[in-house]
Amino acid sequence: MTDMDGLRDWRFSIDPQGIAWAVFDREGESQNSLGRRSLEELAMIIERSEQAARDKAIRGLVFISGKEKGFIVGADVREFDQLPSEREIVDNITRINAYLDRIEGMPVPVVCCIHGFCLGGGLELALACHWRIATRDDSTRLGFPEVRLGIFPGFNGTARSIRQAGTLSAMPLMLTGSMIRASAARGMGLVDELAPSKLNLAWMARKAIDRKRKSKSVPLWKDLMRMAPARGLLAKKFRTETAKKVREEHYPAPFRLIDLFETHAGNLEGMKVAETRAFAPLMLSDTSKNLRRVFKLSEMMKAQAPKNLAFKPLRVHVIGAGVMGADIAGWCVASGMEVTLQDVNAEQIAKGIAAQKKTISRKFKTRAQRAAANARLIADPTGQGVGRADVVIEAIVEKLEVKQSLFKSLEGKLKPGAILATNTSSIMIEEIAAPLADPGRLIGIHFFNPVAQMPLVEVIRGAQSHEDEVGKGCIFVTAIDKFPLIVKSSPGFLVNRVLGPYMMQALQRLERGEPKEKIDEAARTFGMPMGPIELADTVGLDVCAHVGKIMKVGPAGPTKLDDMVAAGKLGKKSGEGFYVWKDGKPEKAEPEKPWDKFELERLGRELVDPLIREAEKVRDEKIVESAELVDAGVIFGTGFAPFRGGPLHFAANEQKSNVEVFRRTAAE
Repeated sequence: MTDMDGLRDWRFSIDPQGIAWAVFDREGESQNSLGRRSLEELAMIIERSEQAARDKAIRGLVFISGKEKGFIVGADVREFDQLPSEREIVDNITRINAYLDRIEGMPVPVVCCIHGFCLGGGLELALACHWRIATRDDSTRLGFPEVRLGIFPGFNGTARSIRQAGTLSAMPLMLTGSMIRASAARGMGLVDELAPSKLNLAWMARKAIDRKRKSKSVPLWKDLMRMAPARGLLAKKFRTETAKKVREEHYPAPFRLIDLFETHAGNLEGMKVAETRAFAPLMLSDTSKNLRRVFKLSEMMKAQAPKNLAFKPLRVHVIGAGVMGADIAGWCVASGMEVTLQDVNAEQIAKGIAAQKKTISRKFKTRAQRAAANARLIADPTGQGVGRADVVIEAIVEKLEVKQSLFKSLEGKLKPGAILATNTSSIMIEEIAAPLADPGRLIGIHFFNPVAQMPLVEVIRGAQSHEDEVGKGCIFVTAIDKFPLIVKSSPGFLVNRVLGPYMMQALQRLERGEPKEKIDEAARTFGMPMGPIELADTVGLDVCAHVGKIMKVGPAGPTKLDDMVAAGKLGKKSGEGFYVWKDGKPEKAEPEKPWDKFELERLGRELVDPLIREAEKVRDEKIVESAELVDAGVIFGTGFAPFRGGPLHFAANEQKSNVEVFRRTAAE
């Protein structure tokens, strides 16, 4: 073999059969991402391959990952801030796109082998290759997640994906930022061939080079939707559908992508040039900077799981088969674990297991996979699974004495090293652990409803909790693909504590006669996913009243909230609360005349002020380790407008802005 020296992120060699192998294995990283050095080395590989092709020294080039899991997760987000001006962004991207054009123009077949994540810039590199082979493995996912960072594909992925998959497949993929399986990508045309496993990739790449395989683009006659006048009508439809999910003033990137498509998709080569010009201002926008900050915050939370603990959770025992307990069990099963579900009521266990069919069906696509998952969810009315479980989670009624009695009975049954956890949302960990022989063994693992949708799990550290137990809790949460956040045991922990004042102040406005629809629309104008009144209905008015009393944030004396709870009007779950609910949605009255935009913006800012003030107290009291993690918890636990970067970050920037305005006014 002929090797290439001087590379740190890549390995390049030419085998005796004349096939060049470019193996991406970024130094010091668990996953491959395209950073400055790796791109510079890619350019060296391209140059070497071009020369070898001209000299007839190679007859094909293969790109493949050297990592155990994953191809390329995208461009290195950590380096985005190193390009502070539009000119620098345009120059940098133009250079990278020239590399990809040279790959596409290579005179010998270029094959890309994909296993695991192939996202963003990684997929754009793959699309520049002549033939793409992806494994059928369930871990293989392809997609363009750029809109989640406030941008869209910038390495000519817009034009190449439309060329390969057609408008109706490529545009929704980019607009939603969703990830698809290899089989779906094959159906679209983003992938040319499917491999049974990672072990087959190299052999199949050789065969593709032998046969000089080259992917075919979608012929224009099959993609007439990107030609005028149909393109304008389709762009209008894309805007309408996108506006149902996000507001343009909050998340402009998908709307700029639609503009790019409408103006330039008739000429894909022209679209490539226009893509770079449109990309640069988005990357410099506050929205993109804040969304990149949110991405970094998510990485910080993952990093809370210690690397030095040899703990691998495989079996979970959940006690309490109500909605929360059953959903925790279902999610753990969907994450590949075996779960025993215990409850005093056998009918409740059966009901809880039946409710997990939707989660299991979404996660697993084949009948065999679903059958295997269902077999891992085991009814266990007598608690036989406790002694085998790596994690035991309690999710029963919120009564201190009942929880204390349960944990006292469990302590002697656990196997060594197993996690003992409560899902309590309101009781101090120290109080629950008081009767235990070793109170330090108990931690909180607090999920949020709905479990399948909420990405955050609070890992609660009691005053006596052992650090290893907290660390194992974080490992477990990461293993089920959630974000762990270590929180000190205190009333409301983090999420409920900041939500309490936010929701209670909104309910007080409602008591004073402000329209609930206006309150909710003002919160959404600020950027919250739903308004506080609708949120109260969704959480359950009985739960809101209970949390309000524990945290002492409600007004003294009887309230409308108390009256509704007494009348059994508990919100979404009972069909009526502050709103009447039909088919899972609240019925909202339309205003007689449109509300003033500036009034909604003012009211929205006032509504979130109690949440921000409480987040500042949490930071100052060190309930969470850092301000960054407070922001992370509030974003992923409450849905606080991600494009604003977190409540503390938003407040700090607002203060800076106000100071700057004052300085300018004083200077004038």
